[in-house]
Amino acid sequence: MTECIILAGGFGTRLQSVVNDRPKCLAPIGDNPFLEYLLSYIAQQGVQHVVLSLGYKHELVEEWLLGYQGSLHITTVVEKEPLGTGGGIRLALQHTSGTSVFVANGDTFFPVQLDKLLHIHQNGEFKATLALKPLRNFDRYGSVELKNQRIIAFREKQFCADGLINGGVYLLQRDVLDPLPEKFSFEQDFLEREIDRSTIGGVVEDAYFIDIGVPEDYERAQMELKEIVSF
Repeated sequence: MTECIILAGGFGTRLQSVVNDRPKCLAPIGDNPFLEYLLSYIAQQGVQHVVLSLGYKHELVEEWLLGYQGSLHITTVVEKEPLGTGGGIRLALQHTSGTSVFVANGDTFFPVQLDKLLHIHQNGEFKATLALKPLRNFDRYGSVELKNQRIIAFREKQFCADGLINGGVYLLQRDVLDPLPEKFSFEQDFLEREIDRSTIGGVVEDAYFIDIGVPEDYERAQMELKEIVSF
């Protein structure tokens, strides 16, 4: 069974000036919540089971799911207190059964080819493989250095004229987070420590990318996503 964790437990602080009554994953894009666009893409990629890692206003997501009519089997897990990005993934992994599991951010739409990610991941025998988006003239994201399909460095946020960013879609070996504590940062406490061991792979995908975490990109999503996703 192909499985995917969606991280949707954050407070969405930067977006609360325009969406303050629901979690980011339920932010409306036209007539549908952002989560529905994400689930549609994931289902089209052949995923069968989704684990939603929830926190802030989780009851609203659970209520929305009562009316979900898509093909995915959806399980929810709730962080009783914030566990960090790593802790949220680790908690959700307990509800999966495969040897490897896809992970996606609940506020990012980056429709990469998951089978390509799986191919690189298996061939490189990586612990985790990240989908990387090429960007120009950016300073909102840190950049990633890739060599021979292995990530060799993560750079701090600063202006970058041309580079790669972590697109927020991963493939992860199910047991690699077991040694880590209940609360931790996936990026700092796992990814950054593992690059010295050459265990983190990367796949460059120049697919559409949007992160609705700030108001200006949320407004852009209103215009763009409806043209890209069909239900």
